[in-house]
Amino acid sequence: MSDLIEARVLKGFRDFLPEAEIERRLLTETLEKTFRSFGFVPIDTPALEYAEILLGKGGGETEKQVYRFQDHGGRDVALRFDLTVPFARFMAEHRAEIALPFKRYHISKVWRGENTQRGRYREFTQCDFDIVGTESAASDFEILLMMRDSLRAIGVGDVTIRMSHRGVFNRFLARLGLSGKSVDILRTVDKLAKIGREETLSLLSEIAGKAHGEEILAFIEPKATFEETLAAMTAAAGGPCPETERLGVLRAFMLDLGVSDVFVLDPSITRGLDYYTGVVYETFLNEIPEIGSVCSGGRYDDLASLYSKERLPGVGASIGLDRLIAALESLGRSRRSPGFARVAIACMDESLGGRYQAIARSFREAGISCEVLTEQKKPVQQYTLAEKKGAAWVLIAGADEIQAGKVTLREIATRTNTDNLSVEQAIALASGR
Repeated sequence: MSDLIEARVLKGFRDFLPEAEIERRLLTETLEKTFRSFGFVPIDTPALEYAEILLGKGGGETEKQVYRFQDHGGRDVALRFDLTVPFARFMAEHRAEIALPFKRYHISKVWRGENTQRGRYREFTQCDFDIVGTESAASDFEILLMMRDSLRAIGVGDVTIRMSHRGVFNRFLARLGLSGKSVDILRTVDKLAKIGREETLSLLSEIAGKAHGEEILAFIEPKATFEETLAAMTAAAGGPCPETERLGVLRAFMLDLGVSDVFVLDPSITRGLDYYTGVVYETFLNEIPEIGSVCSGGRYDDLASLYSKERLPGVGASIGLDRLIAALESLGRSRRSPGFARVAIACMDESLGGRYQAIARSFREAGISCEVLTEQKKPVQQYTLAEKKGAAWVLIAGADEIQAGKVTLREIATRTNTDNLSVEQAIALASGR
């Protein structure tokens, strides 16, 4: 009987081989660069929190999905299911150390015990960016703009950002006398794209009656333009109010900047989590909308009140990195590369290891990634290895060449060699100068 343990991972969890992990890192680097360009700074929080911290406001579907258990000390703990709730705890705990408004981004793993499907796993990476400490329309707009600019930087193609306002929906429900059922109604409407109109109407009828169900479906139907939809929402809410005025201000900002074509006012966008209180939004790739929203979020002015007496209004969004990668693969825009090193230095003589590293350092100082192959093998074997690692060039130099200060640079794609180069000339060739 074998003593070996079967190598396996849990359902909904994955290993990442270098090719896939490099793509994730490249996407993350692009996102971080965009976030920093807006003045956002990084933070991190623990993966494990007290359960009451995470579930104090989630409830419902969230509580069913959370990984929750007792640790060795008998404490009731849970793995974070998103990065927003831990951020609210973070703000309450570190408020005295932070100047407001505070702009943060956080890229890390979260866990949800939900059904797995294409682009959706039980362990996945979120990329969050938030502004806390302000209720301004300008902060709402900056998050919307960052969503647009971040996805453009990645190169996903045309996107549509669908947005609405939870406050307007709440006013509409209050007019129907359904405020006490708003949570169930909002969660049902949030499922519209997944289950379709008829099933949504059936569920709404069970909650609020068929007549009200029809009214709700009429309310969430977007009109031909942003302005027409806003007018219909305003009427359904009982007339102009601060929430509809906020949507009008955001529309004016979009027109001023010339980005109005990206944004669609869609009353069916509600977001399922309870903590959203204001503007909410979801982002869809126009070429592959069926994959679902790749970036979503909204305003959550009351979330931090669970942990602090100070009111800390906030607004933010989250990019689902794994779903985004799945979409890029479907669109044929994956940026996968087998390796980071552009140049590989062949090991022609193991005694020259120090000299090879000196040459590699010259390439790195010139901004060219360079890997030294560490085992002396036949040249063709080293060329093959370099190609598998994703290098574009192989540098070849034996003892005589090193003594003469000359090297050979082999271009992997064309299988051609350029001989008798100085290291400086080799660096220029590899860099395309």
